[in-house]
Amino acid sequence: MPRSFLRNLLGVFCLLPCLCFAGPVNINTATADQLSASLLGVGAQKAAAIVAFREKNGPFRSPQDLTKVKGIGNSLVQKNKGLIRIEVEKPAEKK
Repeated sequence: MPRSFLRNLLGVFCLLPCLCFAGPVNINTATADQLSASLLGVGAQKAAAIVAFREKNGPFRSPQDLTKVKGIGNSLVQKNKGLIRIEVEKPAEKK
């Protein structure tokens, strides 16, 4: 077998654990590292921009709100449609 085939096959097997354990990510609580690891097309810079936007403007109310972040468009949101979760943390009740 050609070496390139074996190298590619090995690469696929190395990626399988990441693909198997990746699941929907809550964009209101995830860290930049979690966002970049879970969302397709989101690297470190876009993930940091998502977190910075969220900290400045408050929680996202829908996946479409991600388009308000510079560098994120409709196509990126659609590509990650099944990977985005929206949950807003409720403030703790005072006793």
